[in-house]
Amino acid sequence: MTKKPETNPEENMLVLTEKYLKTGSHIGTKFKSGDMKKFIFKTRKDGLKVLDIPVIDERIKIAAKFIAKHTDKPEEIVVVSRKLYGHTPSQQFAKLIGAHFITGRFVPGTFTNSSSRRFIEPKMIIITEPESDGQAIKEANIIRVPVIALCSTNNSFKDTDLVIPVNNKGRKSLALVYWLLAREYFKEKGIQINEKDFEEKLELFEQQVKEVKERPQQEQRPRHFRGRKPQRRD
Repeated sequence: MTKKPETNPEENMLVLTEKYLKTGSHIGTKFKSGDMKKFIFKTRKDGLKVLDIPVIDERIKIAAKFIAKHTDKPEEIVVVSRKLYGHTPSQQFAKLIGAHFITGRFVPGTFTNSSSRRFIEPKMIIITEPESDGQAIKEANIIRVPVIALCSTNNSFKDTDLVIPVNNKGRKSLALVYWLLAREYFKEKGIQINEKDFEEKLELFEQQVKEVKERPQQEQRPRHFRGRKPQRRD
């Protein structure tokens, strides 16, 4: 009987399992929602729920494909994060691909009130945490655009269309997931990137602790940005 060659389960992963472990991307909370139950791998002795790393990896791939295929205009994508640790990663992601970002308080009517000076017409939104970004989800549903949500073990993903199960509270975890989404988005679009240079960009996605301490009120001030559309290379 011919023995099948052994395969490395990490060969097809976006990054090594070690990277997810070091950034705590798999660490949830002590609470679990009914929605997120299927993504939970186990419960640690301290009560924290643990997400399944291969599933995190696969869902990031799916999300990147969805983002890339949904629109040819990245400026029609809006990334939202009220959570402070999500500010820098969401901003970096948006700037790189040419999307909008909204950090801090989401002003009601941003997607629905065309007379507002902050009005944006998205074709897709990406939110960092369902509860804190609930108003953005509500308005996305009103105008019928898809919502991609980063969800931890305690979150509900009601009214969202695609879930990435991940630690959405840790700054290193958020940096990694938004960095991976950007990298995979470019690949799906056929836009060439320098892998080594892009690897070095990961640290730019991480919210700095010093910045958090010096500007504790930043979360209450919304910021809007439309990035520059990247150039396609054939």
